[in-house]
Amino acid sequence: MEGRSTLTPRQIRLLRKFYEEGKTIEVHTVEKTQDELAEELGITRQALSNHLKVLKELGYIRTGRGFIDLTDKALDLLGEKKGDVFVFVKIEPTKRKHVYEHIKELKIKKIYRVTGDIDLIIEADKTKLDDILEEIASLDGVKETITHIVLEVL
Repeated sequence: MEGRSTLTPRQIRLLRKFYEEGKTIEVHTVEKTQDELAEELGITRQALSNHLKVLKELGYIRTGRGFIDLTDKALDLLGEKKGDVFVFVKIEPTKRKHVYEHIKELKIKKIYRVTGDIDLIIEADKTKLDDILEEIASLDGVKETITHIVLEVL
């Protein structure tokens, strides 16, 4: 394992503890510099920095070097539907490779190639469901999609 030798045993224990005690969260991340964002918004870097400071203090974002994460609080404020969805996809056998290549280009969490009655399970965010289903349905070779929306995680 490259890189492991540069960590102390205590650092490795810390990472293990963080992993074991941590919880998986979904974040919406913007990976742009503040200079890029300020330019795109047509405001000064200082003005953007002030806005980000307020948003961070109010709990709407988390920031770090080169990224900004929207929190659940921000998504609630924006009225975004949160949650996961699983789309089961059946594909014509001769078109599988073509469909796989196109589906890999979509903004989705994970794609699982599986055995059984279906060919793929797509794990996605509910906020993008309409776009994802439209894209998948337009692909030559897709025979059927079955959508399951997660109600809660037990």
